[in-house]
Amino acid sequence: MDFADYQRFRFRRGEFSHNGSDTARVLTVAFAGPNPVNGVDAIMHAELSRLFTDLQHDEGSDIIVLTGDGRAFCAGGDFDWFEEQIAHPHKFRDIGWEAKRIVTSLLDVDKPIICRLNGAAAGLGATIALLCDIIVADENAVIGDPHVKVGLVAGDGGAVIWPQLIGYVRAKEFLMTGDLIKAPRAAEMGLINYAVPTAELDAKVAGIVAKLLGNPRWAVRWTKTVANQPLKALAVQLMDASIGYETLSNLTADRAEAVRAFREKRPPVLTGE
Repeated sequence: MDFADYQRFRFRRGEFSHNGSDTARVLTVAFAGPNPVNGVDAIMHAELSRLFTDLQHDEGSDIIVLTGDGRAFCAGGDFDWFEEQIAHPHKFRDIGWEAKRIVTSLLDVDKPIICRLNGAAAGLGATIALLCDIIVADENAVIGDPHVKVGLVAGDGGAVIWPQLIGYVRAKEFLMTGDLIKAPRAAEMGLINYAVPTAELDAKVAGIVAKLLGNPRWAVRWTKTVANQPLKALAVQLMDASIGYETLSNLTADRAEAVRAFREKRPPVLTGE
């Protein structure tokens, strides 16, 4: 598969060699969004809804490394897209199927997916990072789900994965406050696997790639498949309600005010409506 029709992702093969190991079957996939922080717009969202199915069907790869071009991994929704959704609510409603498919198709991939968290991961970007199998972060990166700060329910998968990684008490705190977490603390609490110095990020990813490639392919893939079964069942349980509530929250007055305030760099004037 050559992935030539993708606009918001870059694809590279054969990276992350460790001690001369052959990485021809390692596929690096990088967010390459319409802004410097790889924010999600309509094009990227649509591509995400088919990306993981295409990765599963790619015959040339056994391991996926998911990362971001530039200074961020993926910092959530693009604010121009937010304003378009507020002005035309049907456009938010119409992406509900895509939103569910992003989560379910990511969990369906049986190839190991390593998240190389090179910078900020927020909102949907954080959800995608946390649904990967092994997460290695630059120690300067931050991760969080600030949906609530822009007036939205954390409905694109955050409610599925955060409680499974750090427990309900901590997860609800971060999902309801929208606070971002520095990578070292995220590693300490078990939200991610590793936080390493910038200069060591690629070497750490390469070491993990080498370990995975050194094991029998189908033992690795099917172990992942079994481990993901409870997450897949949970996603089926939660995603319809999650997307439904998120769609409703896009209609509120506080949603529109939160987005305006962010763009105008001022505190929002919230009315509770």
